[in-house]
Formats: sequence, structure tokens, C-alpha cells
Amino acid sequence: MTNCEQYPLIPQKDTIVYPGITKYIIIEKRSYQALEIANSTDKLLFITLQKNPLADGQDNNLCHTGVVAQIRQYSKLPDNTVKTMVAGLYIADVASFEERNGCIYANVVKRTNENLNIAEDRVYRQILEKTLNEYANTSGKIMPDLLTTILQAEDINLLLYTIADNLSASPLSVSVKDFQSVLDAQTLMERLELVVELMRTELEIIRLDEKIAQRVKYQMQKNNKEYHLNEKLKAIHKEMGKDDDFKADLDEIEQKLKEQKLPDAVREKAEREMRKMKIMPPMSAESTVVRNYLDWLVSLPWGTLTEDNLDMTNAETILERDHYGLEKPKERILEYLAVRKLSKDLKGPIICFVGPPGVGKTSLARSISESMGRKFIRVSMGGVRDEAEIRGHRKTYIGSMPGKIIQSIRKAGSENPLFLLDEIDKLGSDYRGDPAAALLEALDPEQNKYFVDHYMEVEFDLSKIFFITTANTVESIPSALLDRMEVIKISGYTEQEKFHIARKYLIPKQLKEHSLDEERVTIDDSTVYELVRYYTKEAGVRNLEREIASLIRKAARKLTKDETLQNVVIKGQDVEEYLGNRVFRVRAVYDDSEVGVATGLAWTPYGGDLLQIEVALSEGSGKLMVTGQLGDVMQESAKTAFSVVKSRAKRFSVPAYRFKDYDLHLHVPEGAVPKDGPSAGVTMTSAIMSAMADATCNCRIAMTGEITLRGKVLPVGGVKEKVLAAHRAGLKEVILPKENEKDLTDVPEDVKNDIRFHFVTNIDELFDLNILK
Repeated sequence: MTNCEQYPLIPQKDTIVYPGITKYIIIEKRSYQALEIANSTDKLLFITLQKNPLADGQDNNLCHTGVVAQIRQYSKLPDNTVKTMVAGLYIADVASFEERNGCIYANVVKRTNENLNIAEDRVYRQILEKTLNEYANTSGKIMPDLLTTILQAEDINLLLYTIADNLSASPLSVSVKDFQSVLDAQTLMERLELVVELMRTELEIIRLDEKIAQRVKYQMQKNNKEYHLNEKLKAIHKEMGKDDDFKADLDEIEQKLKEQKLPDAVREKAEREMRKMKIMPPMSAESTVVRNYLDWLVSLPWGTLTEDNLDMTNAETILERDHYGLEKPKERILEYLAVRKLSKDLKGPIICFVGPPGVGKTSLARSISESMGRKFIRVSMGGVRDEAEIRGHRKTYIGSMPGKIIQSIRKAGSENPLFLLDEIDKLGSDYRGDPAAALLEALDPEQNKYFVDHYMEVEFDLSKIFFITTANTVESIPSALLDRMEVIKISGYTEQEKFHIARKYLIPKQLKEHSLDEERVTIDDSTVYELVRYYTKEAGVRNLEREIASLIRKAARKLTKDETLQNVVIKGQDVEEYLGNRVFRVRAVYDDSEVGVATGLAWTPYGGDLLQIEVALSEGSGKLMVTGQLGDVMQESAKTAFSVVKSRAKRFSVPAYRFKDYDLHLHVPEGAVPKDGPSAGVTMTSAIMSAMADATCNCRIAMTGEITLRGKVLPVGGVKEKVLAAHRAGLKEVILPKENEKDLTDVPEDVKNDIRFHFVTNIDELFDLNILK
């Protein structure tokens, strides 16, 4: 661009420089280079405002209108900033930014001033003089001499800039962005309107401030009057022999102190505060603070315990009644009850249930509470950012109160409730502190016996509490906090588990909520499978419950519409009529053998799934291309598989030129879905070998396993879910790593009986199964 000029750029957080105005600006350390470059050349800089003063001065955070200014003088300050006097020359618009050698340059185009005729100039000046005089008289911020100097400016633009600069020196409510808009204005009329609006806004704030000051003065006089009247009223009550409310409160608190079984240190603290309160004026603010503190102190359940129900049979019955599966959490609770029978002084465990949404973590904690006969407390940790919400505020602050832990214990009325900290992985942190760090003491079995809330200032024993936390993932939980908890992972439900949950819990629950029974609305088994496979895709059962509720509502509508109808039966083929077209689909596999296609197995948060891997050859130079939105680990697996195929080429008589003269394209369908992990290694190897050897691969055999460069097959996770996915798709043979044989104990017997398993330790054993022909 021939009209562009380039200058070093100085970003400003809250200072605007106007043309014709000389003022000091502060230059931070990051802009030293720009200052030095300008000072060593023509002393010209381009100064503009940051859109967000808290962010860095990158080009996407800079206003595109600023002022070209000249350096007059500068000096370094003790805080590593530079105080610089600059004189604004003219407004310029940014065409582009460049960064070289640690300095940002602005390529700018000079903006020309609008010319006015004599009549327009006179009208504009009258408007400005009238508004400025009103502002100066009301605010008192512009001295008469300065006012005269401002109004003597010959150029109307200079007059506008001078007024805006004086306003920006001490704004009451106008933000720096409003002063930037004066520079952004494209026309003189627009600029005039903005400056007049700025002055009028300041005038309104000044008048409002004066009004508030008068109101405060009146309120203070009123408070003094009320104080004297209250003192007289107290004297009258005293003469009449009436006890005031303050004395009644004192008597009530003293009585509670006598009745409570407080620890010695707590009783000493309470009595000290009580003595202090007796000598305080009842109307003082400090008296209210102490009164509230004592009320909290005596209302906590010191030494109050609920007796645990240690009946193992009862506990097992309740856990089985409310939840299907979840064997590991149930087993852990029964173990605790068994040990609790033997040891009365057992510390409360700290357990963390980790699993996807909707698998029953929170409701399981409630069932555990019922089975043990303990009070149940639930506190959601999602979005908690303030450390004081856990440990409380110091009682000297206005409106202070204990943290969530002490508040909940007071509500429970017991020293040994079951305490659920829900969504502990959603804790946040900011300038107010880190709540996760505050939980370290509460969730440490060696420390929580001496937990101190900031508000209470005395120790409270949390060691008898049964803490349960829930999380969707452990990655976002700080390691120090995670180390204090016993993690029990709850995986997503399989198709069979969802079927049984729907049959045993969800359908009866929804029928009851809709005032119906199975005689009036019958949901067939095929309907449940239809909902699980084609209308929901989740780890838990929340959406499944919603779909069941939707079916029952529509059935209820049929029953109320046709009063002669006695029963509605919903079968699998009727679901589309009730809920519309299928939302999801079960991935199909090729019926026959294909060249360059292999069937893999994948784990997802919603259960297992099939993974078709396709490989195609084309003339080229031996390059490998992978597509299908694969993650870094999966891309590396593809490269490893390609190398393994090269090393085994002689076994299938693959000529060397096929690796040199052909490009290989590996694709995993459903490219919109991100995929990652190493478990598709053997599947990729089989698909690549099939394409290279021009041999068909049996797509009715599913496989999973990580591959190494030496051809070894390593174990993978999610075996149960993967095997169930193969069974759901009707596959009869599955190839697994040898080390995963032990994981088949989690697979239902009927599934294991229906599938033939092959266990391999290396890729040669896999090829020995004749999957390639």
C-alpha cells in the first residue's frame, strides 16, 4: 500500500492520546524495544488502546484506530516502567500489524480532518461552550483559567480533543472505551455528539452523587435520633423491670452451653465469648457477631452419633433393591460393615466413585446411607471456586458464616453422617483460593480429626464421617487430593445391563409416576432393546428413562382418548410410531471377506463398538496416508502396523515394488467422530497386509490388540464392552491378546458360550488363524 506508513507500536491499557495534546504515558517493559527503535530514528510512535487491558498486547487485542505521536522525553521508573512524554500528531487507521525482532509495527493510513465553513464552525463552538461551561460550574474540576484556554482553541477538532482529554483525566463512570470512540468517529458531527454525550453523562453522575450524599447525611441524622430514642427506651424498660430481648438471648445460649457435651477447648472458647458478649452494648455490631458465633457453636452436634446398622443381610438387600450390577462398590461397602462389626473405632472411609454421567454414583451413595442407617448429606462441588465455601470466612467479615462442611453437619444433626461431595472433579479456582486444597485436610484420615473451620476457630472431628465423592474423570482432580481417596471405577452399562435395569427399575418407576400399571401399559422386551440400541447412546440410563417415560405418556394419551381401550401393548416394531425415526444405528460388518478391510473393536464411554478399517492402494511413491480424524496415538499405531507388514511381506509373497510404487491410504469410517488409542494395531496390520498381498480378509472375525514393531500383541482395556459389541453384531469369533484372557471373567456366560475366542501373543499367531486368504 503506497499510502501506508510504518511505526513502532506502543499498546496502552487505560490511556488515550489525542492529536494536539501533549501528555505523559507509561510504557511497560514489553514495549521497551519499540520505544528504543522510535527514539533512535524519527521519534515517532503509533499509540493505540488494548481492547482487554488484562490480556497481552497481541494484534487481535488492539484497537485499529490510534494516534501517531512524537517522543518529547522519557525516564525509567523503579517499577521497570518508563514514563514518557509524547505529543499527539494525527489520527491513523491500522492497515496491518507486523512483528519483527521482538517489536510490533503498525502499518497505518493517516486520516484527514474534515473542513468546516464559518457558519458550521460557529454553531459547533456554541454547543461545546454551553455544555462545557455547565460541566465546569457543576463539577468544579476545570479551573476558570483552564476553561478560557480550552475555549480559545482555533481548530474545532483540537477543541474536541482537549475537552475529551480533560474528561478522561478524572472520569466518574465513563470507561476508557468511550474515550476511544472519539478517535474512532469518522465524521466531525459524530465526534461532537460523542464529546457532548460524555460531558452530559458526567453531569448526571455528579448530580446523582450529590443526591446520594444528601441522603446519607439525612440517614446519619436519623440513626443518631434512633440511637438516643433506643437508649431512652432501654432506660424505661429497666425502670419497669422488664427483661429485654438481649438478656433472653443470653439466658438461652447459657442454657444450651450447660446442656451440650462440648470438648474442653470448645467449652473454654464458648465461655470466653460469652463473658465478652455480656459486657458489650446490645446494639453494637460486635455484639451481633458474637451472638451469631455462639449460636453456631452450641448448635453443632458435638458427640451426637447415629448408631450404625451392621446387619449385612439388610444392607445387601437395600443395595440390590436400588441398583443393578455395580458389584465392586457394593462389595466395598459390605467389607466396611464387616470390619466395623469387629472394630468400633474404625475411621470413616473416603471413597471416590469415578464413572460417566448417569451410571448411578449419586443414588448409590444415598442407598449406602440408608443401608447403614446414617444421615445423608449431599454437597455439590460443581462450580465451587472460593476456598471459603469449604472452610468458611473469618467471623470478623460482614455476613461471614462457616463453610459447607460445618453447615451440612449442623443440618444433619449427627457427627457421623454419610457425606457426599458430588462432582468433585468440577472444582474451580481463582484469586479467592483453591477449594481442592482446602479439601486436603477434610479428606485426609490422619488429619480430619482436627479439622478447623475459619469461622468456628475450634477443632471439629470429621474422622467418623463416611465421605463419598463422585467424579466423571480423575484427570482434573489434583494428585494430592486424589491420593487421599480410594478410587472405585464404575464403567458404563452394557446392553444387557441396561435391559435388566429398564425391566427391574425404570419401567415400574415410570408406570408408578404416571399412575399406571403393567396391566394397562405393557412394554415388550423387544421394545427395550429397540430403545437401547437405536434411541439412546450413553453410558448411563438417564436418556433411556426419558424415552421410556415418553412411551408411557403416549400410551396414557391413547388410553384417555379411547375410554373403551383397556390395555396398550408396545412392541419393538411400534417404537417408530411413538418416538419417530431411529436416532442411532448399530454398525454393520461386511458379510463376506473383503480385500483391504478388517473388523476391529473399540471402547467408548457408551460401551463397545465395531471399527471397520479400510485400506486402499493407488499408484504413487510408497507414502502412507491416514484419515478418519485419528488421534496422535492411533496415527502412530498405523505407522507401526505398516512397518510390521513390511517385515512380514515375504510370508505372503508381497513383492518389494508394491511398497515403493504404490501409496497406501488407511481410513476409519465416520470421520466426524474423533478416534484414538493403540488397540486397533492388529486390525490395521491385518487390513494393510490384506491390501498389500491382494488377499481377502475375513470380516466376520473381530480383533483388538496393540501391535509393536517386533510384531508382539499387547493387552488392551475395555475387553468386556468390546466382546459385547461383537456379540451384539452377531460375530462368532473374536481375536484377543493372550494377556487379556483373564478379563473374560467379567463377560456374561451366555456371551462367552456364543463366541469362539482366539488368544495370540504376536502377529504371526494371528496370521496362522487364516484370516487372510
